[in-house]
Amino acid sequence: MKSIKNLFLGNLILSFLLLNFSFEALAQAPEVPREMQFADLTIRINEQARREIQLDVDALHRNKIYFNNKAERASLYFPFVERELREAGVPEDFKYLVLQESSLVADAVSSSNAVGFWQFKQGTAEEVFLRADMQIDERKNIVSSTRGAASYLKKNNAQFDNWMCALVSYQMGLGGARAYFGSQFNGKKTIDVDRNSHWYFKKFLAHKIAFENQIGNVLVSNTQYLEEFKVNGPSSLREISKNLGVSEEQLVELNKWAVKGEIPGDKT
Repeated sequence: MKSIKNLFLGNLILSFLLLNFSFEALAQAPEVPREMQFADLTIRINEQARREIQLDVDALHRNKIYFNNKAERASLYFPFVERELREAGVPEDFKYLVLQESSLVADAVSSSNAVGFWQFKQGTAEEVFLRADMQIDERKNIVSSTRGAASYLKKNNAQFDNWMCALVSYQMGLGGARAYFGSQFNGKKTIDVDRNSHWYFKKFLAHKIAFENQIGNVLVSNTQYLEEFKVNGPSSLREISKNLGVSEEQLVELNKWAVKGEIPGDKT
């Protein structure tokens, strides 16, 4: 009897130690590599830039609740983001940009009044054919806003033939990126990152490194998924909730683009 009890206790201790080891391993932030791939580019990072990016990676991992919440939202939304980027011919790596821009919070608003998943200002939203008014704000719709972002990135990349420059243009605008980069990176497929490289690109690399192997891992506790339901309006979230058998509150929370809960009949 004593030997069985000791064996049971030993198993408990072993299980605890293995569990503890698992969480300790996951809690450690990934290390910034000296070389990595982004889109169709090879990125070489010198030591000073590695230290700088590592600080951002560590900061993203420091608060595990905050990190896990972002990872859970990425697990929910990334399938739609990846699909829209892929169909537009934009590298799927840009999915980490939406995580950087808004943490995938639908109604995020910046200090400069940029709104939604991809943080479009009113003028830029109109430029990529997103409706943003008192009834409908497609900046808060993951599919519509990703299509808009993909269109913007693809158009700007046509000016540079370099996805790093296109990414930075998302923060600076096309004119600002042209003035900043000139033509030095046009068509280049190997990029050296150092202390003088644009901060926005280094911040993006930190998000890619921090999250790319974490989405959907054991730390993500949310087992729900999002389903796309296409509606030919006019209709309302209340009517749709009855048809789908889900609560109206859930639909309102996940469809903040329908500002007043009404869906127009101008398009699917």
